[in-house]
Amino acid sequence: MAIMWDDIISNSFWVLWAIFFAYWIISALRIKGVKSAETLGSRLSYGIPIWTAYALLLTNAHYWGPLSRHIYPQTLAIALIGLALTAAGIGFAIWARYTLGTNWSSKITIKVDHELIRSGPYARIRHPIYTGILLALAGSALAMAEPRGWLAVALALFAFYLKASREEQMLAQEFGERFAEHRQHTGFLLPRM
Repeated sequence: MAIMWDDIISNSFWVLWAIFFAYWIISALRIKGVKSAETLGSRLSYGIPIWTAYALLLTNAHYWGPLSRHIYPQTLAIALIGLALTAAGIGFAIWARYTLGTNWSSKITIKVDHELIRSGPYARIRHPIYTGILLALAGSALAMAEPRGWLAVALALFAFYLKASREEQMLAQEFGERFAEHRQHTGFLLPRM
């Protein structure tokens, strides 16, 4: 019986994304109460693009017509590089989510007893969860070799930029000079050099 590398690699992507979503759901059970939050309109402005990105990436290809045509060859080497990037991105996002702890929220909020986290990946990057997710999406898109994968990355980048910019406004109001100093030493989505 021949090993079906395509199936093994394809299933590996599904397992990685399932681990990501399972961790996110379980972690959401332990968060602090909300002190202040964004409006529904604000949430939808980045929520719709990010959920569209996940749908593009994780649903069956035949739904997307021309966006599902291969734009470059799907080789084993490209698939393995994509798998490694996806695993690294998901691992980084989970590390950042774990470091944020009970201060995390799916919405833009300030929590009761909110803390400004500056350890772990937050020591170098202000929004490492988004960095990790974008890396994972790019790895999956690379292996997919279809325009819909790269469209998903572009939509997620737009959504995370919008959300992170709004988060920064709220954090600046809450933490003032402490957040201003943190911004001087960290990068937005990539480490400050």
